[in-house]
Amino acid sequence: MINERLNPQTGDYDGANARSDTLMHAVYVRLLTPLGGWWADPLLGSRLHELKRSKDVPTVRILAKQYAESALAPLLSDGRAKSIDVRIADLPKNPVTGRMGLLIEVVDASDRRRVFEHFIQVGA
Repeated sequence: MINERLNPQTGDYDGANARSDTLMHAVYVRLLTPLGGWWADPLLGSRLHELKRSKDVPTVRILAKQYAESALAPLLSDGRAKSIDVRIADLPKNPVTGRMGLLIEVVDASDRRRVFEHFIQVGA
């Protein structure tokens, strides 16, 4: 069996040397998949893709937080997570690589605290 790890920056698998992590996969699949973009579950995914190239302004930051929380809510209802906290990361403004960061803290069913990062391409 090949264990692969999803790379949150590229959406690709890192390869056979990484350890499989189903909670990490669940978090990133929900953030990276456009809402309604998966045929088997039209409720899986997020609206974060709608923010690409938006200006990095307070309103867009609020939307990013809300979209991420909404996408991850099923992890709470199905019992894989006990709590989820989404925060906007303070990244230096860079007009060339313009990225907004999300820091997502998940307390899983076994009370283990996990922190995930997700970046959204935004305008300057």
